[in-house]
Amino acid sequence: MIIIHGMKGTTLPRLAAAALRERLQVMPAVVVSGARQAGKSTLVQEQVAGRRIYATLDDLDVFDVARRDPMALVGGGARITIDEVQREPALLRSIKRAIDQDRAVGRFLLTGSANLLLMRGVSESLAGRASYLTLWPMTRREQAGEGRAGLWPELLAAEDTEWRELLADRGGSKEDWRRMARRGGFPTPALHLRTDRERAIWFDGYIRTYLERDLQDLSSITALPDFRRLMRAACHRLGQMVNQTELGRDVGLPQPTVHRYLNLLETSFLLVRISAFATNRTKRLIKTPKLYWGDTGVALYLSGLDEPGGAYLENIVLNDLLAWRDASAERIDLHYWRTVTGDEIDFVIESGGRLLPIEVKSTSRPRLSDAAGLRAFRAEYGKTARAGLLLHAGQTLEWLAPDILAAPWWRVL
Repeated sequence: MIIIHGMKGTTLPRLAAAALRERLQVMPAVVVSGARQAGKSTLVQEQVAGRRIYATLDDLDVFDVARRDPMALVGGGARITIDEVQREPALLRSIKRAIDQDRAVGRFLLTGSANLLLMRGVSESLAGRASYLTLWPMTRREQAGEGRAGLWPELLAAEDTEWRELLADRGGSKEDWRRMARRGGFPTPALHLRTDRERAIWFDGYIRTYLERDLQDLSSITALPDFRRLMRAACHRLGQMVNQTELGRDVGLPQPTVHRYLNLLETSFLLVRISAFATNRTKRLIKTPKLYWGDTGVALYLSGLDEPGGAYLENIVLNDLLAWRDASAERIDLHYWRTVTGDEIDFVIESGGRLLPIEVKSTSRPRLSDAAGLRAFRAEYGKTARAGLLLHAGQTLEWLAPDILAAPWWRVL
């Protein structure tokens, strides 16, 4: 079905909405990617001003037109939104042709439940014609109706000595991180389902749909039990460096198959890999990445665990950082840090030539010994490094040392 819609504004605001509107004023096409059920369709239908034709390739009639006569769908001059465009990648060639004939800004708004830049041939077809925006599952402050991520911009803008007062004045409300880990950030389980049992039913349906349909749009996978076993094993390695050979040995799969499956999970935004920080940017590409999930609720369900471990708190912080990074107009890089001698910290924000090191601990009683990695990082990078931020599960908001601030995770997120 193809419909024409205007802005409704009936849903909770999303952090990415402003970035989306800005990009539509600059580029002929904007591609909004993200996991299925992250809220892409709602975002493009209800938080973009003006009237646009709307078509989704989930509709079989529209899908048939896109496959048989794509120019009939995209060849007119009207502004059009096409949902789930990854279902027919060949359609992008017709969009490219239409843009080359008329480069009016904001003409095409595309969404996809796969990273089009990682799909073969797609990045070349829209190069120079499209801006790409990732929509991650809802942050804690988005779920609360604030339409934003944590206080990362404020922390970067303030002097280090002002951090404690900033978080005391503007920090969020207290919450048990385990509760947030269980509900995740997908709008339905996060906002509309109230019990773990209800969410388990939803997550089960989500995984089945992903395996039986969405995954097949990306690549033909015949051994679905093997793929699901790999997914579960990856959930048990949350926050760990990825060793594909070891992972394959644990699940009985050859390393090339593990490599392919992990890439498919990353392409569909279920898996996140964070690269290591190094001053030499080339070395960042060859160091072993750490593995996380795009949504903690899905990961916890797949793992079969009754309670989330401390790595899930790291993942919550990472999900918030990713949402902020990818909606920001500024260049922000995000890494982890580890030395050959074993010093490590969970995350490094690189912005404006400065480095903000972050360590996440699930303890409710932070101690200076918990900040050993932060202090080692600051000693290594000197004036380039800002004060260390130790996020924890308690209530303490204090300087453990002149250069280490312990803060409850919920005051930042």
